[in-house]
Amino acid sequence: MTQSWASLGIDLHLEPAGPGLRKGLTDALRDAVRSGRLAPGTRLPSSRTLAADLGIARNTVADAYADLVAEGHLTARQGSGTRVAERAAPVPAAPHRKRPVRVPGRAGPAHDLTAGTPDLSAFPRTAWLKAARRALTAAPNDAFGYGDPRGRPELRAAVADYLARVRGVVADPDRIVVCAGVAHGLGLLTEVLSRRSGRSGRATVAVETYGLGFHREWLEAAGVRTAPLPFDADGTDPAALDAEQAVLLTPTHQFPMGGTLSPARRAAVVDWARRTGGLVLEDDYDGEFRHDRPPVGALQGLAPDRVAHLGTASKALAPGLRLGWLVLPPGLVDEVLAAKGYADTCGAPDQLTLAEFLTSGAYDRQVRLMRLRYRRRRDELVATLARRAPSVRVGGIAAGLHAVLLLPPGTESDVLRAAAWHGLGVQGLSWFRHPAADGAAGAPDGLVIGYGRPPDHAWQSALEALCRCLP
Repeated sequence: MTQSWASLGIDLHLEPAGPGLRKGLTDALRDAVRSGRLAPGTRLPSSRTLAADLGIARNTVADAYADLVAEGHLTARQGSGTRVAERAAPVPAAPHRKRPVRVPGRAGPAHDLTAGTPDLSAFPRTAWLKAARRALTAAPNDAFGYGDPRGRPELRAAVADYLARVRGVVADPDRIVVCAGVAHGLGLLTEVLSRRSGRSGRATVAVETYGLGFHREWLEAAGVRTAPLPFDADGTDPAALDAEQAVLLTPTHQFPMGGTLSPARRAAVVDWARRTGGLVLEDDYDGEFRHDRPPVGALQGLAPDRVAHLGTASKALAPGLRLGWLVLPPGLVDEVLAAKGYADTCGAPDQLTLAEFLTSGAYDRQVRLMRLRYRRRRDELVATLARRAPSVRVGGIAAGLHAVLLLPPGTESDVLRAAAWHGLGVQGLSWFRHPAADGAAGAPDGLVIGYGRPPDHAWQSALEALCRCLP
């Protein structure tokens, strides 16, 4: 019976050339070894398999292998087959030196208190694996095909139920688009705003005086102008909103200052959006993590037709999942899908697993567990600083995974230098301030401390390093 080439074992791409099959095959193998394409220790196909693949006689392959064994390029041992000899490692032939590529996370501070990342060691691996097993067992076959660009219907339905129950969001699964995190979602919305502005000029998005630099950079890289709103003791003031196409806010827990947008100001934002047709972009990055206050509902619940709600699993689970969602006004879905390229950019297995994690209650359990852990850390931070750095005021701690340490005037730069000396990763408050915001001369000095970031075993040493840096 003739055996198909597909069942004969290891594949090997070779293109014998030149006079004579044996010499051409030997030269091709030798070049593959010398160039490093076949690494030391690589097992080669049997002579019968390679002969069948190349359509030549088995003896020709056996002779070529024997020649290269004699030269020391290959080794042949009974029971282990023919392999590339260990001493045949290629010699680097790069004509010039390239600057090494920096890999994020490969090297960093000894103690990391930068904000924006949860305790990654707390990722619920066992519960996630159980959810994945259940989800994949129950998944229909079409889940592994080219999916709906909005995302898997199971995840959109689960997110809609969860957001309605926990965040007060008016969520129709048909108006939810799954994305690879808030940054991806913001990029899609930015693309929509740019397309809408067209030839009429650059779109303008109002942003908060204090916020994430990458938000501004993402908007401006897409050709969108950012205009900072005034910031006072009550937080972001929307009274200055005028002809902007959109406004980007963190109303539930202002990042990084930590306040909550007051009911009057929330109403003012909604009034502006309805009066002008503007779009509100609500970044609800850590709405589940409240410590000392009752839950504050999402702004989207006040105006589902004018607010695009951005959410993510990055804080409750881990940013490495790259799973987030947009809850969109009815007229915005098609435009976002066009910006997305009508493709589902998130893997179906992870979407199905997160859907199972949400519907089974595992997500709620993880949030409650981490909320308690983060609150204990926050309380320890506040108590330690009151004892060892009484000149430092701690703010923005009613919710979330970070705190703002307000420093004596003029000390922020000195504290950052001391932190670098002690191997402590922290961010100065000035780093989060919009460069075009008014009142820079009177801006407070401070640090933004991500107390949720370190694993439990590193928390005490990070806290001690912080105390050594403070005035």
